[in-house]
Amino acid sequence: MREVLAQAAFQLFLERGFERTTVDDIVARAGVGRRSFFRYFPSKEDVVFPDHERCLAEMTEFLAAVDDSDPVGAVCDAARIVLRMYAADPEFSVQRYRLTREVPGLRTYELSVVRRYEQTLAGHLRGRFRADGDGELRAEVIAASVVAAHNNGLRLWLRSGGAGDPEAAVDHALDLVRGVWERPAGPSPALEKPALPAAGQSGITAGPGDNEVIVMVASKGTPMWRVVQQIEAAVGEG
Repeated sequence: MREVLAQAAFQLFLERGFERTTVDDIVARAGVGRRSFFRYFPSKEDVVFPDHERCLAEMTEFLAAVDDSDPVGAVCDAARIVLRMYAADPEFSVQRYRLTREVPGLRTYELSVVRRYEQTLAGHLRGRFRADGDGELRAEVIAASVVAAHNNGLRLWLRSGGAGDPEAAVDHALDLVRGVWERPAGPSPALEKPALPAAGQSGITAGPGDNEVIVMVASKGTPMWRVVQQIEAAVGEG
């Protein structure tokens, strides 16, 4: 019945447009009563996304069963569950994509659905990064990166009319995410602050290695010649 209602709704949306189609029109086309419609869909907007609740439940179940060895890989694999949902019915997915581009209200609704996926991924990562000082931030940023990468590849396929293999573009995008974020959790060396000289003093710190970073700190009244002199001295010492 859920599928029958969704098919009837999309037929009408294509014929009349989303705004000019009512719930009464949909149930009449499907040959059921209004009560049957609202048993499956809270609103007309929900019938445009009939499979997302099931997909979200599948993603949640998948994440609950994975081990802790590769959290970034796990959320990337969870995102592929959404991709497979779209790829299972290319014609419907392309029609929905085009419809959401035309109806601002559906675009807003779709963003709320995407946010639920992102929150599910972030929730899983927060549990894995709890010991990290930036664990919550790390979880939110990685989840947003995974969703953005997945959606970029998915939309390339949808804009093509559903031609070709949708997994290729999505896999490429998700591989970029994994390349950036698959490292042990912990504070980033780039965020460690060098010791600063006391107030009113000047000083220079340099990072180790061949690619040194020189940081010059001076009081506001320090003459420029003195600043340049100290930098030249530091560079010369390298």
